[in-house]
Amino acid sequence: MNLLGTLAFMAIIGALIGGVTNHLAIKMLFWPYEAKYIGKWRMPFTPGLIPKRRNELSTQLGRTVVEHLLTPETFKKRFFNEEMHMKIQKWLNRQLSKHVFESSKSFNDWLLSAGQTGVDRRIEAKLDDLVDLQKDSLQAYIEGKTIRELMPENWKAETETKLFEGVQYALDRGTDYFDSPHGRQTIKSLLDEFFESRGRFGHMLHSLLGESKPLVDRIQPEIIKFLNSPRTFELVGTLAYSEWEKVQDRRVDELLQEFDFESALAAVKQHIREKAAVSSRLNSTLAETWPGGLEWTSINITPLVTDFVFEQGELKLEETISKIDMETMVKEQVDSLPLSRIEELMLGISRREFKMITVLGALLGGIIGIVQGLIVTLLN
Repeated sequence: MNLLGTLAFMAIIGALIGGVTNHLAIKMLFWPYEAKYIGKWRMPFTPGLIPKRRNELSTQLGRTVVEHLLTPETFKKRFFNEEMHMKIQKWLNRQLSKHVFESSKSFNDWLLSAGQTGVDRRIEAKLDDLVDLQKDSLQAYIEGKTIRELMPENWKAETETKLFEGVQYALDRGTDYFDSPHGRQTIKSLLDEFFESRGRFGHMLHSLLGESKPLVDRIQPEIIKFLNSPRTFELVGTLAYSEWEKVQDRRVDELLQEFDFESALAAVKQHIREKAAVSSRLNSTLAETWPGGLEWTSINITPLVTDFVFEQGELKLEETISKIDMETMVKEQVDSLPLSRIEELMLGISRREFKMITVLGALLGGIIGIVQGLIVTLLN
């Protein structure tokens, strides 16, 4: 056999050996799936490397996923960023707009959906109870106390000022009245009634004094003078202040007993019910009741809700991942996969690389065969 034939033969043999051994080595990563026995003696290299180390592989894969892939920082970067924050906020606004603010359902419809009926009557009853509660609270507070004890100090000073101003106003209005023709006529009528009420004595006085006009002319200035006198203001003011002092010493609960308090309370309840208009409000939609509700909510509520959700999500993330026990979950999933599926996954990812390893083995084997052929030829 010539040199070229020898080298070609050795190259082919070396390539076959290198390619087959590399291909066999790759296959032995997975094959066989189970240990093979001859009697009680287990054949070496069975099962394959990956089936034999499957538990270690799944454990390491789970640890790698938790420590390097699906870490809390990964979730934070992916889900708790500004872009996701804006998306969630817009989604909430869309849902509120679609299902709440643009809904044709009235409040009563929403309440009926929740199985609630007669809400208007219950609300009105609560309003009445609230009025009664405030009344009872007020009565308990004022019981046994006088006006002086309950009235604030600044009210007392202001009331006294208004009291004397009222006295002066009354005297001024009295002066204006008696200085007018109508006041003059009133004086004349009073004189005539006075004479009439005295019978014969009155008629005698009337005959002696003559017509009432001169008397009116004399009495009218005296009345005006009396009303304008500082002594009159002092007298009336003193009387008014004395009465005011007496009023302050009266107990408020006794004073209120003089009023028809129950009728006033019923009127207050009726007024509140009319102003509340619970029935008509419950029969309207949210958009009718609150036209700017969506805009206000999107500015004041939605951002707060989104911020709260993100803050709580970040705080609870590590705790949640720890409770999920993702490492164990990944391990169990890998353990549950058939070995054929694992082989298919790995070959699907690295099939080209495995082929290149086989080709590289054949190439190296061929080169080694040529070198061996040269060495044999030289030695011969």
